Amino acid sequence: MRLFTSHEKKVIAELCRKSEDIGNDINKEINELFEDLKTDYEENKMVLQEFSEFVAELETKLSPQDIEKLHSFSSRLYKVKRCAKKGVEAVREIARDQKRATIETVREYQEYLYV
Repeated sequence: MRLFTSHEKKVIAELCRKSEDIGNDINKEINELFEDLKTDYEENKMVLQEFSEFVAELETKLSPQDIEKLHSFSSRLYKVKRCAKKGVEAVREIARDQKRATIETVREYQEYLYV
């Protein structure tokens, strides 16, 4: 006994192809975003260290209140850097998860086709 008619198999095969195409397009867009974000992060990740070195140079020339403001600002910049790094890691994980989801969806369609 056949589970699907040839027409139904064609419909499932077409859905599989469309799902794979859509998944691949999304994967491509996510990977492009990830590469752009990673490149921007790599280009700017040393700014905090450079700023900290600059603050160290200025400490001898500033009042204690101004030094405290600079240290506070440095601390907040460090938090921004951590957020940026987490963002890069999150996009990398999304790219990986989307790729897995696309592969799994295609596999499920193929299971239906060959039942």
